[in-house]
Amino acid sequence: MGIFDKMFGAGDKESKNGSKVNWTALTDISQLEVAEMESQHQLVAILKHSTRCGISRMVLKQFENSYDIPEDAEVKLYFLDLLSHRDISNEIAERFKVRHESPQLIVLQGKKVVHHSSHQDIQVQNIKDFL
Repeated sequence: MGIFDKMFGAGDKESKNGSKVNWTALTDISQLEVAEMESQHQLVAILKHSTRCGISRMVLKQFENSYDIPEDAEVKLYFLDLLSHRDISNEIAERFKVRHESPQLIVLQGKKVVHHSSHQDIQVQNIKDFL
């Protein structure tokens, strides 16, 4: 079992840590093209997280604990482990013209960044505002 599986229950709706968030692991640069295309039909959010950072861990926990978006909402959530996939983070910064920060939430709609926030500014409401 990998670290992502331990943290998030390998994609279970209700993981072992109690997360209500249905994360999709962002593990390949080609998924960015998919996410961009998906953003034409639904809201897409990417959470960039550092597994070694206490602040990032706190923000993730607060985000997951306050997550109250219904399952049928038109939103897809991607989770990026920065330490395992720094190349994807670099591509996100280049492709979407958003300076890298960690932790960071980037929201896409219509193939464009409509919101980005970092650290304690990351809130579930940042996504709900665009639904």
